[in-house]
Amino acid sequence: MGQRSRKRRRDPAPKDGAPNHAAPNETPPEDGMARGYARSRARDDAVRAELQPFAPGERPLAVKICAVLAAVIAIANLVLFLAGWEVRGQDPNLGGALALCVVLLAASVGMWRMKYWAVLGFEVLLGVLVISAALSLMLASNLRGALLSLAVIVLAGPLFWLLIRVMARIQMPDRHRGR
Repeated sequence: MGQRSRKRRRDPAPKDGAPNHAAPNETPPEDGMARGYARSRARDDAVRAELQPFAPGERPLAVKICAVLAAVIAIANLVLFLAGWEVRGQDPNLGGALALCVVLLAASVGMWRMKYWAVLGFEVLLGVLVISAALSLMLASNLRGALLSLAVIVLAGPLFWLLIRVMARIQMPDRHRGR
C-alpha cells in the first residue's frame, strides 16, 4: 500500500472570493509572520531601552584601541614611505600613501572625539580587512601567509564586533544635553 501525503489539502476557494483555510483553528502564514516580526521588534525595543548614551568624555576601550591603532598605522605608513620602503619591489605612490595617512588620522581623531561617522568608517575598514584576510586565508600557499591572515582575523574581528554596540550608543539621543 502506498504512502499518503501528510499535507493538508485545501478545499477550493468559495465562490465569494474569501480565503478558505483547511482548519478553522489554523492561522494563515501572514499572521504567524506578523507575530514573529512583532516579537522581534519588541526584543529590539527592549535592548534599545537598556542602552544608555555615553557621558561627555566617556570612551569605551574598543574606541580607544581603534583610535590609537588608526593613528599608529597612519604614522607607520608615513615613516615607511619616507624611509623608502618598497611594496612588492616598487616604490609606493606618494598620493596613495598620503591619502591613506590622512584618512586614518581623520578616523583616529574622529573616533577619539566619539563621532559616529569616524567609528562607522573605521568599522567599514575593519570589515573589508577581515573579509580580505579570510579570502587570503583560503588562497594561502604557505604557512606564513595562513598565519598572517589568521592573525588579522583574530585581531580585527573582535574590534569590529565591539564597535557595533558602541555605534548604537553613539547615535542615541543625548538626554543630558537635550540633543
